[in-house]
Amino acid sequence: MPKLPVTVVIPTLNEAAQIGDALDALAWADEVIIADGGSNDGTPAIARDRGAVVLEVPGTTIAAQRNAAIATARNAWILALDADERVPDALRTELATVLAAPRAPAYRIRRQNVYLGHARRRGEWSRDWQVRLFPRERRFVEDRVHERLEPVPNPGVLRSPMVHVPFRDFAHHVDKVARYARWAAEDLYARGRRASVLDLCVRPAWRFVRDYLVQGGCLEGRVGFITSVVHAYAGFLKYAFLWELADRTDAA
Repeated sequence: MPKLPVTVVIPTLNEAAQIGDALDALAWADEVIIADGGSNDGTPAIARDRGAVVLEVPGTTIAAQRNAAIATARNAWILALDADERVPDALRTELATVLAAPRAPAYRIRRQNVYLGHARRRGEWSRDWQVRLFPRERRFVEDRVHERLEPVPNPGVLRSPMVHVPFRDFAHHVDKVARYARWAAEDLYARGRRASVLDLCVRPAWRFVRDYLVQGGCLEGRVGFITSVVHAYAGFLKYAFLWELADRTDAA
């Protein structure tokens, strides 16, 4: 089968458990570049064994890892993926059609999120659109959390979703939201933001109400309840970390 003329870029940090499967599923791509943030579990070696180009980009943001990979790509079009995302056959077929004759400056792809074996169909989990197919001249905005591609006017839309399995288990979910909450707090602090009582008390409560009641998490049983609680907890952690940063600085 001819390879598609696209470079897939994947940022990694200690993804040994899944990077092999991720690369095996990308045999159809002309080039795959792994931008590794300093893994100590053998991720780079596994990626090289699978034929991927590996860049060592330690101590930077995920966006910076993506940008480093994009800068070395040999193809005109980039597909940005994570190690926990997969491209089903329907999306690969659609990518082949689009790459043969692109009609838009970039393309949005919906992520079909799967949480601990359950496909999510309510709330933000079901409306997770990302601009992930774009020309190599584009770059990501280098925020630490929820990095995003620089604004693209009038992107096209691919009908077929990618599959996203963001958490290996519940412990991984909790660990990941704590890490991202700290990064988000650091971004807010650098912009001059400080935590208030409203941030610590009301915002987390509203997150739960919004996710569980307004957006329909209550219709997804225990999975909807658990993820709504964890999302509220993540909001509390973000502003608690922000409060800690300011308090520690003031004390110094």
